[in-house]
Amino acid sequence: MYDPVQLRTFLTVAQTLSFTQAAGRLGVRQSTVSQHVRRLEEPTGRPLFFRDTHSVELTEDGEALLGFARTILEAHERAAAFFTGTRLRGRLRFGASEDFVLTRLPEVLEGFRHEHPEVDLELSVELSGVLHERLDAGRLDLVLAKRRGPGDERGRLVWRDRMVWIGAEGLRVDPERPVPLIVFPPPGITRARALEVLEREGRAWRIACTSGSLSGLIAAARAGLGVMAHTRGLIPPGLVRVGGLPELGPVEFALLQAGRPTPASEALAAAVLSGGDRLSRPA
Repeated sequence: MYDPVQLRTFLTVAQTLSFTQAAGRLGVRQSTVSQHVRRLEEPTGRPLFFRDTHSVELTEDGEALLGFARTILEAHERAAAFFTGTRLRGRLRFGASEDFVLTRLPEVLEGFRHEHPEVDLELSVELSGVLHERLDAGRLDLVLAKRRGPGDERGRLVWRDRMVWIGAEGLRVDPERPVPLIVFPPPGITRARALEVLEREGRAWRIACTSGSLSGLIAAARAGLGVMAHTRGLIPPGLVRVGGLPELGPVEFALLQAGRPTPASEALAAAVLSGGDRLSRPA
């Protein structure tokens, strides 16, 4: 009833919110992606996506299918690994953006460690800008991080969202005073985006808090010190969207590899890509 190939296509569309991007990531035509989604909608008898010329969003039934699809694919992959009898070994240096500290990334990594216990996985959690630098310097093998901005198409797209301004509930930004910012230090990509859009709109700003950890930024925001730019789907508990400020635009998270892929790096990349919906929401 639920073909693994079609389920994988469905998950990819759910992560990228784009039939075109999903086709590119899967290496198939857009018509094939549409066909796979249609074939899944037939047995369910319900639409899985809201679609128009500008956007793609999951329906309530599409959200429900996410968990089932992931479970089916994980079982399929465990069976394939068992009967092929492959045992991956070696050292794998993986870097993940601070954005994923409060998501379900640990579940994805735990599953990978369970499937490949002989791979020595070394995890680094840093700002996306730092991860790009370390990857380019050959100090990491695989990185999950924000793309640097429009025009950056490196790596495989994991999921896309929009950036929004968030702060403590009840916080109001006085249009007559500089915007109090809570930001990562340079070379933070989110920091650069926030400053760029404010300066483009002619809005004065001041730095109210700088921290290299997401937990530090969240604490400052909950204390009402100012606003921070953040991914819309990952808004932490206790914080809400803040209006009256310029639009921050889209954000894309991608997997990037250094040099030639290894079996271990490809296996982890596959685990991250198949579990992308777990990364697009808080734990």
